Amino acid sequence: MNVGGSNRRTRKRRGPMAEINVVPYIDVTFVLLMIFMITAPLVQTGVDVDLPQAEAAAVDLKDEPPVIVSIKHDGSFYIDIGDRQDEPVDEQTLYTRVAAVFRNNPQAQIYVRGDHLVEYGKIVTVMVALKAAGAPKVGLMTTPPEN
Repeated sequence: MNVGGSNRRTRKRRGPMAEINVVPYIDVTFVLLMIFMITAPLVQTGVDVDLPQAEAAAVDLKDEPPVIVSIKHDGSFYIDIGDRQDEPVDEQTLYTRVAAVFRNNPQAQIYVRGDHLVEYGKIVTVMVALKAAGAPKVGLMTTPPEN
């Protein structure tokens, strides 16, 4: 017997739960952040080259003659600094001489003249050595096409 309805249980119907668990989304976001943080420095490495935007015009030489690094078809390196023309050097000597030029004259111009048969890797090796020696810009010398 139920007196006064004291044992009467009132139950409410609950609606569906509409909460979104965001923890997996945060985990994915952190993983993506870590991937971008690791790969960003890898994308930014390289050798800065100041290439002309259009047809090459005559180079405006400043007060001092430029430093010219030549790479022959056999991969040997030569350097022209001032009065010393076509002096054969190895990679370490190239670095040492160019670093000395940039210590004395930070505004010095430097150009790479490579034979058209030289492997691309040799030119990149020279450009990396020049950048390590302190060259802010490196120009590439070309010859005008024959008509």
